[in-house]
Amino acid sequence: MEILEQKYKQLVSGIGQLLATGRENAAQQINTILVYTYWEIGRYIVEYEQKGNEKAEYGSQLFDKLSKDLTTSYGKGFSRSNLLYMRKLYNNFPIRETLSHKLTWSHYFEILKSDSDLEISFYAKQSEKEKWSVRELKRQMKSMLFHRLALSTDKEGILRLANEGHEVQQAEDLLKDPFVLEFLNIPEQHLYLESELEEKLINNLQHFLLELGKGFAFIGRQYRMSIGGKHFRLDLLFYHRILKCFVLIDLKRGEIDHTDIGQMNLYLDYFKKEEASEGDNEPVGILLGAYKDHILVEYATSSITNKVLLAKYQLYLPDKKQLENALNKLLE
Repeated sequence: MEILEQKYKQLVSGIGQLLATGRENAAQQINTILVYTYWEIGRYIVEYEQKGNEKAEYGSQLFDKLSKDLTTSYGKGFSRSNLLYMRKLYNNFPIRETLSHKLTWSHYFEILKSDSDLEISFYAKQSEKEKWSVRELKRQMKSMLFHRLALSTDKEGILRLANEGHEVQQAEDLLKDPFVLEFLNIPEQHLYLESELEEKLINNLQHFLLELGKGFAFIGRQYRMSIGGKHFRLDLLFYHRILKCFVLIDLKRGEIDHTDIGQMNLYLDYFKKEEASEGDNEPVGILLGAYKDHILVEYATSSITNKVLLAKYQLYLPDKKQLENALNKLLE
């Protein structure tokens, strides 16, 4: 009887898995059909405007009338803003096959709120790669992820970001300018300690991992190292499964200085000799501080062979206009 009971449980489990897969596939197909349908509606609108010499302006009476008539005939889903975004979907993705079958209309509705073709392309690629929920997509757009990544690269890198999304191929690809930790809800003027910052990051680890980006696996906090009879503790330790290396993060409440860089260099030497396994690449150290002196950093890191990266963090969302101006200057 026990054997029969076990086989029966396997039967129920197998059917459950089939149902879950089937429902997921069905939902995905429905989403794809909906996005394709809205794309076609956008195409109809654009072709009508071109043939009738309608001006593609937000003040056009076409969308008011069209919204009213479609809603009367076919129900909800045809608000003026929805119709405008359907047209924008077609204009930004004129080849239907470039649309992702993994993104819903809700994803595209958020992505198309951007006025930049580069941003729209980037967020579409990145949402698909990272499997972002609509909520996470909103957060990444609000935190100006594209701008922060773009300002960490050059003009060619910006175009690559837009066309391919963010690829982590080397240690420098881990950086954003700056990291945004607004999810910690620490008031800007609050005099917090490094231990408090660490505690809040651990309590919000899921959000922090999303901000760090794809590939990070958390190992531990206050990681103890015994070097030359002395004991040291690293704030946060991760392993990066794409780069195949340990990533050491030390938090600094204020400015990063040369002693912090020297200490991180010591930690990296220790990890290379004592912690790395066969197949691991050399560890990477990230010093995360509120600000840094670029000249001091240049001198302090010039003779270091280990990969020590310095990054800024801020506890509030970045100023959109400031980042846009910086990006435009870089693109020029």
